[in-house]
Amino acid sequence: MNLIIIDKPYVSDFLKRTLEDQKYPVLENSAVLELLSPNGYNFYTEEEVISQMQNNPEMMIYTSSENSIGWVIENLGFSSLPGMVNVFKDKVKFRELLSNMYPNLFFKEVSLVDLDLLDLNFIPVPFIIKPSVGFFSLGVFRVAEVESWPTVRQKIKQEIKTVKETYPTEVLDTSKFIIEEIIDGDEYTIDAYFNNDGNPVILGMMKHVFASPEDMSDRLYITSKQVILENLDRFEKFLEKLGSVVSLKNFPLHMEVRVDEEGIIVPIEVNPLRFGGWCTSAELTHYAYGINPYTMLMQDQAPDWQAILTSCPEDIFSITILNNNTGYDASEIKSFDYDKLLKQYEKPLELRKVDANKFHLFGFLYAQTRPENFVELERLLHSDLHSFIQLVEE
Repeated sequence: MNLIIIDKPYVSDFLKRTLEDQKYPVLENSAVLELLSPNGYNFYTEEEVISQMQNNPEMMIYTSSENSIGWVIENLGFSSLPGMVNVFKDKVKFRELLSNMYPNLFFKEVSLVDLDLLDLNFIPVPFIIKPSVGFFSLGVFRVAEVESWPTVRQKIKQEIKTVKETYPTEVLDTSKFIIEEIIDGDEYTIDAYFNNDGNPVILGMMKHVFASPEDMSDRLYITSKQVILENLDRFEKFLEKLGSVVSLKNFPLHMEVRVDEEGIIVPIEVNPLRFGGWCTSAELTHYAYGINPYTMLMQDQAPDWQAILTSCPEDIFSITILNNNTGYDASEIKSFDYDKLLKQYEKPLELRKVDANKFHLFGFLYAQTRPENFVELERLLHSDLHSFIQLVEE
């Protein structure tokens, strides 16, 4: 038996329909009472899930949200799962794990209380600083020069003050940070799982498009036939190498990597037991390639990428994450004009509105774009979203 754990803050309609149609086992926790209807699902109690894992230690578990990590660690400590989760979730442990593969990659852990004491004479500048346990790009900053460090330090403290109560510490822990040297190259995300034989199966991938070299936001992700063709083989080989280091089996993950000009793949982080947060990347794969990553994961299937790419269009499929970069606190914003936003796109596929007061973003927009019209994606990539908001005082 494989299992899905649903948790806050969000579960998509696509995942709900998949769970209803396929009757996949779902953990009956407090979150499903709010996020799912009481009927139509194949619920298992906590006791039943623990018993199933004891009888079948290689059971695959997928979570819709990293909020579930705490439950996994607390209740499944008799299995190897919490150990694998902890290695990946803590970015410092992850760097230590791969230090033999990347012996020259600089990284350093520093606590929040020691940021003011940090001596940049012993750190290669420029560098990236981010929470050791993080989510989205919350608390992630680029320090381009020594002189900018005091300003960045204050921005870190201000952002932490804003977001630290949004997610549990298993998802976002702002007490510790990791400092890393800049990893150059194009950035990609990979949704995959390691099957019962320990072989990696890639279910989707996206390219992370940035507005500039200094941009650290999660604004725009794209996938296309070209993205898959250029990267499938090399990412599969890299996952095989990772699996040999960690001995992964029956394990889903969402990996972020950079690929430099020489084709060297350097992992940024691995997010365990899930695909893209807020049910994002799995649904983009469905829109772009007509496959259901949840079903393939639960049924131990692999996409026939050659056949899929033969029939899919040349279009670009995207997720635009509407993070609040307006410069205004969400409490100062009266409304967001989603209708105006949709008119910016020739073929919007799905709009997910989000309460910016709770989650510090306005929503997610899926779209299908002809390559020659990429400018419609660039507009939002570079936008401060001022044209879509109305302030309370106006």
